[in-house]
This record gives sequence, C-alpha cells and structure tokens, in this order.
Amino acid sequence: MPRPEFDHAAWEKNRAKPKPPRFALVPFEQLTATSAIDYAIKGLFPRTGLAVVWGPPKCGKTFVVFDAVMHVALDWAYRGRKVRQTCVVYCAFEGAAGYGKRIAGFRQKYAADLPDKVPFSLMPIRMDLVKDHQQFIKEVREQTGDELPGVIVLDTLNRSLAGSESKDEDMSKYVQAADALREAFGCLVIIVHHCGIEESRPRGHTSLTGAVDAQLAVTRDGDIITMTVEHMKDGAEGETIISRLEAVIVTKDEDGDDIWTCIVEPVEGDAATAAKAASKPKRKLTDKQKRALDALGECTLERGEPPPPAWGLPASIRAVVKLDDWRTEVYAQHVLDEDAASPREDWKRLRDQLAARKLIGMRDDRAWKAT
Repeated sequence: MPRPEFDHAAWEKNRAKPKPPRFALVPFEQLTATSAIDYAIKGLFPRTGLAVVWGPPKCGKTFVVFDAVMHVALDWAYRGRKVRQTCVVYCAFEGAAGYGKRIAGFRQKYAADLPDKVPFSLMPIRMDLVKDHQQFIKEVREQTGDELPGVIVLDTLNRSLAGSESKDEDMSKYVQAADALREAFGCLVIIVHHCGIEESRPRGHTSLTGAVDAQLAVTRDGDIITMTVEHMKDGAEGETIISRLEAVIVTKDEDGDDIWTCIVEPVEGDAATAAKAASKPKRKLTDKQKRALDALGECTLERGEPPPPAWGLPASIRAVVKLDDWRTEVYAQHVLDEDAASPREDWKRLRDQLAARKLIGMRDDRAWKAT
C-alpha cells in the first residue's frame, strides 16, 4: 500500500498557529456567575474544597457530621436543605469501634427508607495523612472504581497528624495532603477537629483555618447540639443546625446486656429557638481576656478621651482610648508575649473575642468598655 503524500501546506499552516497560552487571561466581559450546583449540603458544605468542623471533646461533632454526610450519600434533604448525592468515605481515625453502633442506630431509625446499597464506606484505620495520602488515594481508586468519593471525612485531625498542630510547617503539610485528596477526587474534604484551650477557635496553627472554604463550630448544652457556620467562602455565615442526641439500644452483648448508641434528632420550631438560646456559650472569661479588659480600664482612666458626639454612644460611655495605647498596655502587663510567633494575630484574636462577646466596642482605631 503506497504511503500517503506528506502535506507540506497543512504542516506549515499548523506550525504557524500560535500555541495557546498556559496562563490564559479571561476578559472581564466573559466572566459570569455559574449556575452549576456548588454544594454538598446547600448553605453548610460546598461541593468541593476543604471544610473544618470543630468543637470541644464530647460535644457531639462526630455524631452530627456522620448524620449530615449520610444524608448526602442517600440523597436525602438535610434539615430542609438540598443535597448533592455522592459517594462518601468516612475515615474514623479515633473511636472507630463505636461507628458500627452508630451505623446500626442510623439503620434502625431509617430501616423502612434505606435502599439495598448505600454509597458510604468506613475506613477505620489510623494513618499519617502527610506520609500516607498518596497510597490512600491509590487504594481508594482501586476499591471504589467508577464511584469515586465526593466527600471524604477525616475524623479527627489530631489522630491523622504525626507532627504538631501548633507548628506552621507541620500544619501546612497536613493542609497540602488534605488538598491533594480534594484534587485527586474533585471532592469535599471535611476535617473534624478539636478546639484550643480557650475553646474560642480551632486548635493549632492558623494555617488550617486560613486554608478552608468552610468552617463550622459545634457546641453542646446538655443533649442539645448546635452547629454554626462561622465562615463560608462566597456564602452566607451564621446558619445554624440544632440537634438532640437520643440514646437507643441497638443490640445485646454476649452477656445479654443492652448495647447503646446515640442517634441525632432534629430540634425544630419553638423548641429550636429555645435550644438555640440555651446553647449559646456561657464560658467564663479566660485569664487573658480578664487581664486585657483590666488593661483597657486602666488605659481608659489614664489616656481616655471623650467619644465624638457623632458616634451616638450611650451617655454611660464617657471615654474611649486608642487601640495602639491599649495594645501597649496589654504588652506592658505581659498579657500577651510581644516576642511570640504571631503577636499581631494574637492581639487581633484577643480583642475580637472580647468584641464578639460584646464586652468592648471598637470604631475608628478606638476602643471602649461596654456597659
């Protein structure tokens, strides 16, 4: 068979075509909002990205997260919010033995509605995410085939990190490993995490909270659990989910004694309003917060100046001080360490905590004690 003639004209024409740029620029007039579904649970979890759900030990965060992602796997609306069904892989790095009971409780509650096959898998082995994430990606691909996970839960961060939560380098590597899971599967990665000593923020270095697309806090008051959206990239904040844990018997042990677990029950209507009010944090001030308030009071006595009438502050607030003067006093009294790794972040966090609890007011680089 004769070889076809080489088309010099076509070759020259193709060679003359410029290669498309690797870093293509999109003109302003071509930029539009996408209408594609961009959530796993609308208003709570994005479809892809990193999310952290944090709270103190025993606050029920794993129960709530498990209940939420099961609704995603089953394509069930979650507390009136739309979901995007996808395969879920739940990595239970701590308390894995208890998940069999939780799943049994969930199965018992929804027995009449469960399909024969649920796209949910449990991974009950501890891992060093930084070291093991590539092997994890490989083996998940092999086991799930065409049904790649759309949600991966890492429960908890502490049990899957070999380094220190407080070190920038270790936490950054962990975030990179979690992000590698997101990129490999185009999925949402939910990191279940504990709070710090002050219970006012997720524990460890701020590189975690700076990298996530969604941050949700979980608090508990008795059997009432409240999950609040603290941060949502390109979304609304302040959404709350209020639940109650209900103890149920799922089976009996070899001695014939009952085996218990808890299932999550929604709290709705007037009960939800009351539960929301009851579940608001009633934490005492930390030592740093108390001392910072004292420093503000002393600074106000020494350097305070009348607030501008245009601010319309209550008559009881007779003086305000410069934030810089207050900060100087805070460091002078050794409330914060000026030589710490991130003194500016420490200072901002401290004053924002006091402002969030409505103990101080701030405006135009001035601060005052609330009354």
